[in-house]
Amino acid sequence: MNKAITEGLVLMPPPFSAGLNLWSKANGEPGDASYAGQPNAAFVPADQDFGGCLELQKTTATLKLRCFQQIPMQPGLYLRVTVRLKAISGALPSARIAGWAGSGSGSNVATADQQGDLVALPGYGSVVTLSAIVGSGNRPGVDMVWGTAPVYGHFGIDLTGPTGGVVRIDDITIEDVTEVFHSEMFDWVDVRDYGAIGDGITDDRAAFDAADAAAAGKRVVVSPGSYYIGSHLTFENPVQFEGTITMPDSQRLACTRNFNLDTYSAAFGSELGGFKKALQALFYFTDHVVLDLNGRRIELTEPLDIAAIAQITSFSERRVLTNGQFTCSAAPSWATQTVTAVATYATSAPNTLSAVANIASIPVGSLVSGTGVGREVYVTSRNVAAGTLTLSQPMWAAAGTRSFTFNRFTYMLDFSGFSQLSRFEISNIEFLCGANTSGINLAITGSVFRLYDCTINRPKHRAITSTGQGCQDLQIDRCEFISSEMGLPAQNRSSIVFNSNGNDVKIRNNRAARFAHFGVVAGTGGIFAGNHFFGGDDETLGVRRAGVVLTAINCKTFFTGNYIDNSFLELSNEHDANPAFGSEYSFGGVTITGNVFTAQGVSAAFNWIVVTPRGSGHFLSGLTVTSNVFRARDSEVQRVEIVDTSYSTLSTNSFRNVTFESNTFNGISQPTVSPVLVEHVQGTAADTWSIDVSAYLPFGGRARNVTAVVPEGALTNDSGTPQFVSAYALVEQGTGGKLASLKWPSAVKGKVQVTLRVDNPL
Repeated sequence: MNKAITEGLVLMPPPFSAGLNLWSKANGEPGDASYAGQPNAAFVPADQDFGGCLELQKTTATLKLRCFQQIPMQPGLYLRVTVRLKAISGALPSARIAGWAGSGSGSNVATADQQGDLVALPGYGSVVTLSAIVGSGNRPGVDMVWGTAPVYGHFGIDLTGPTGGVVRIDDITIEDVTEVFHSEMFDWVDVRDYGAIGDGITDDRAAFDAADAAAAGKRVVVSPGSYYIGSHLTFENPVQFEGTITMPDSQRLACTRNFNLDTYSAAFGSELGGFKKALQALFYFTDHVVLDLNGRRIELTEPLDIAAIAQITSFSERRVLTNGQFTCSAAPSWATQTVTAVATYATSAPNTLSAVANIASIPVGSLVSGTGVGREVYVTSRNVAAGTLTLSQPMWAAAGTRSFTFNRFTYMLDFSGFSQLSRFEISNIEFLCGANTSGINLAITGSVFRLYDCTINRPKHRAITSTGQGCQDLQIDRCEFISSEMGLPAQNRSSIVFNSNGNDVKIRNNRAARFAHFGVVAGTGGIFAGNHFFGGDDETLGVRRAGVVLTAINCKTFFTGNYIDNSFLELSNEHDANPAFGSEYSFGGVTITGNVFTAQGVSAAFNWIVVTPRGSGHFLSGLTVTSNVFRARDSEVQRVEIVDTSYSTLSTNSFRNVTFESNTFNGISQPTVSPVLVEHVQGTAADTWSIDVSAYLPFGGRARNVTAVVPEGALTNDSGTPQFVSAYALVEQGTGGKLASLKWPSAVKGKVQVTLRVDNPL
């Protein structure tokens, strides 16, 4: 598009026939001398090659010819200045297109390139055509780059070389060649038209800003080149990167109209570099709350410290990372850091290790292991000066001074640099850990971290780790977790899908295969619904491990509609510094309803619900197991539940509110029921009937209550005479209190339906 037409710009200088007073001997500025009346200048009306033309004798080292007319210039305008000339006599000079760049204040813009290439005149009478393109942008094909400061120019030629020669010069023409570079019909503007250099050194921030301001809804094109941007940059218009940019780590790029990985990858020349900058912008950029990875794969060579990339440590607004894949290759940067150190633990400070040797070498976020340490205890913070480590959970039997091992795992996405992070979501992302590293490490504190519709494939140690309270209200939905330990026997696995320390986790509709544990949950208020976690192996009569471990003794947690496959649910108090029962709640607050429990290739001693007390005096208080299906597929299992007495046992005389009913048992030798309804037939008249339902009662419990006795048919004496009598019950009879007795006023025989409970209901 020609701006002389579209904007009425007057670009053509006057012909020489209009008068030599219109042509300057200097720069064309007002007050400069003209060629009118000069002895070395004359208008020739009829040259055989040019028609009317100017004849000049070169009298100075550099003879200038400039029009007084101000030819307008503006960003994005490109002019071709053309002249034909020939030598007539005397010494042969050289010639070039030249100009004088004027600013809005009338001063010369010295940074503008105001001279074209020199061309030597080859001989007398030979017509030579000089041409140069003048424009704002540093583009291929632009001979004189003026930038954006000039608003007009005085154009002409320079004659250099020996003096005395005579040349004839045809009328100088100036034409708009902007369409060679871009057209107003196009829906874009180019940063080079606004002064961008693209040499990777010069700060092009101002040119980028100018192009964005001029775009007014059009695309900003960053044409090929390497551009350095030294400070924060925001594009208010769509941007297309054909070249790349570099920025300091601390400076942000915000692409407000196409905020996605494709844009940032193009901008920074790689998926990883683009992702880091896009993620940085996500935490600051309020126009978008979602970073779309455009379905692309990002290859990681080291753990990503998200807080360091974002350069913040606290954030509470909703942000979403979605639609892509992370993968990693084997590299030293994924190695686990392991430190062994002696430290002292006291139950009076249950979340502290003190007098820690070699403390400076122990990384925050390390998993702590050692005698008396429960599962998933992490270093939350350290005080090197005081020699203390803060722990995510207490230790159940580690009092005194002893040696501990600290393992700091690496993670693809590590949020632990955040002291607080809330409402961050990851969706539709696949993490290909390749058994090289773990998946996600949560912030130290925060709430409502959501992971949904994701896959974490072959994490080395953990899929999701919480080293502090950043798991408050953790939500994991519709995700798949694939173990890196598929071929190992269950007892040899160490990888875990997730752990939590905060309350109110919501774990729904996930699938996990062949991990050591699906979850180690220390908080309360948990929801497990619709999950399938499978812990089997290919061993004959293989060992099975807990799918979910609940370490808060009264945890307000329910399991509904889950498929608990070759693993079990474990209730434990391994995160209690004083594990013996005191003035506290005991095991319970758990509802297990509507689940499918299955196992194959296990021994008869396998159980699906296990209580593991670490100290004495504990009991069950508030446990409901109803409407579940238990099935052993290829061999019989003795019972579905058990107390693991490796450390202690339960006080069965204190069970309260324990319900175990309406379940289905297939391949189970002994069903578990409470309250249990049994039919007792007394064939010989007696005034005391002993009712034995001990095999049915859960967790080796006692016969603590008889809630109903209903005769079926007449009760008779030895002679067969009906007796209209009623009995009272004696509970917790016999060894271990597992029997109940019915006491009659006289010896009777017959049949009764008796309902017994393992607990006191309140």
